[in-house]
Amino acid sequence: MLNGIIKSAGRWIAAYVAIGIVAGLGAIIFQVLCDVGMHVFLGGIAGYRPPAPFGEQSLFTATTTPFHRAWLIWLPALGGLLSGLIVYTLAPEAEGHGTDAVIEAYHHKQGYVRARIPFVKTIASVLTLTTGGSGGREGPIAQIGAGFGSFLADRFRLSDRERRIMLAAGMGAGIGAIFRAPLAGALFASEVLYSQPEFEAELIIPAVISAVVSYCVFCSLFGFGSLFNGPSLAFHNPATLLFYIILALVLAGVGVIYVHTFYGIHGWFQSLKLPKILKPALGGLITGLIGFFYPQTLAFGYGFLQQAIYGQAGFGMLLPLAFGKILTTAFSIGSGGSGGVFGPSVVIGGALGACLGKAFHALVPGIVVHPEAFVIVGMAGFFAGVSKAPISTIIMVSEMTGSYLLLLPSMLVCTICYALTGTSSIYSKQVKNRLASPAHQGEFFIDVLEAIKVQDLLDSLKQVTTVPEGMRFGEFKQVFARTNQQYFPVTNDKGELSGIFSIKDFRGVLFESDISDPVTMKDLAQTKVVVTNPTEDLNEVLKKVTVRNLRQIPVVEEKNSKRLLGMLDRRDIILFYNQRVEAFKAKGTLPKSEPFARPMYTGQRPAG
Repeated sequence: MLNGIIKSAGRWIAAYVAIGIVAGLGAIIFQVLCDVGMHVFLGGIAGYRPPAPFGEQSLFTATTTPFHRAWLIWLPALGGLLSGLIVYTLAPEAEGHGTDAVIEAYHHKQGYVRARIPFVKTIASVLTLTTGGSGGREGPIAQIGAGFGSFLADRFRLSDRERRIMLAAGMGAGIGAIFRAPLAGALFASEVLYSQPEFEAELIIPAVISAVVSYCVFCSLFGFGSLFNGPSLAFHNPATLLFYIILALVLAGVGVIYVHTFYGIHGWFQSLKLPKILKPALGGLITGLIGFFYPQTLAFGYGFLQQAIYGQAGFGMLLPLAFGKILTTAFSIGSGGSGGVFGPSVVIGGALGACLGKAFHALVPGIVVHPEAFVIVGMAGFFAGVSKAPISTIIMVSEMTGSYLLLLPSMLVCTICYALTGTSSIYSKQVKNRLASPAHQGEFFIDVLEAIKVQDLLDSLKQVTTVPEGMRFGEFKQVFARTNQQYFPVTNDKGELSGIFSIKDFRGVLFESDISDPVTMKDLAQTKVVVTNPTEDLNEVLKKVTVRNLRQIPVVEEKNSKRLLGMLDRRDIILFYNQRVEAFKAKGTLPKSEPFARPMYTGQRPAG
């Protein structure tokens, strides 16, 4: 038995290690392709060479092409056109930001991802992002890791539950590698699935295993350490919390604008009477027009955040970066282009944080001593608000910047941003909570039943006529004629339950000629009585009545299984369950449209 457990655990760990290896290699391939694309398109054709963050240096020597601003208009349009051709020809579901696709697959598709999706998403995202489209890397790499997790589950014919876990573990592994934040990647995979503060706890350990492996694979080539570098920053003055609260208010307000702008532009593109293939090209053209005036709003933008952390960026660069990035991301990805939304979100939040940090430092230099700290806290707060994933975001930004000593203000700002942004989320495929997820449809039914005890239905018990063991068959015929009971409990001379029979049992022998009057009801009763007691939950009770196909079940005292309290009808159980579901709906904890939220059929026709 021990050997079997060890072998099972070994296979389980090996599967998540394999997911981590593939996600890490996928992250390497994607990073190299992005580097090649930036070198060829923006650097080689347009002569635009945006700065890179400290932990992400190019594999190529910088090009010497003179800067041609006009190319910034046409390159994003070209990238959008090529991306649209690939996506809408091979895999239309690869459009937009990939994290949403993984979330949808988890909740609504039993964890299935078509095998071609990671490849299509990778190429389409590289074309979108390296020609100047505004987006992030987490969406494509999330689909690479998630796609392999889904493939592996199919290969070994695993259950839907196991496929979902492997899918999410792959997503966490990819994100943990590309952002060099393995712990945050694992937590993000379990938190981003829901818009309310809830974790998919069973995902965390598998995702941690995969994320650690993918991080090691990725960093073995690109070097270990954080993505961003900066001065040693720490929280040391409670008075600065007032200014962090102001930062949170600004981030929350702009976050709501960002989400509504993104989906407003997305809806506009959806309504356009234009072939889908051409929509990303149009979005890229508009992105290029914005980039013509503000080049910092194109592509990734991480290098400008690095400059802000170093204190090398001014208002003239930061303000257009923050608000221009909202527009370029909406037009690049909302039009059907391929890329992630995490990267732009942290750039927007960091730029806003840098602006406010500089302003606070100018006003109260004795309190806000390090305005750079507001860049890092701004990165965390903004994405926490728009993603509905505050816990993993706090840790992710800390891992990306190495600034663990800013956890306290980050916690404050992320919490306020999460609360004030309300239902606005950049991930439209999130569901409210586990109760609202089709992935947990059966679990909800069981959880509700397990939460209800028989004692909650004692007022619904039917008081029935009991039959003494010694009652003669002929005598019972008269009792039977006066009652409409379906089940007849049989009691001994002490009034204790000793057996039971149903109408069906009685009718089966009623007209048999060899049944004589000396026969007593004890002779007809079944002595192995299926009973329940007040402390038993309804899930167990329903199992009993379903297996035996009973309409009613005797309820006895917990300490005396022979003492009958009454009969519990199956329809009363279902009615009580339906009332409990309606109570959940009234509180807003259960969406009325979900199939498992519908009342169970009680066997009665509706009134009227």
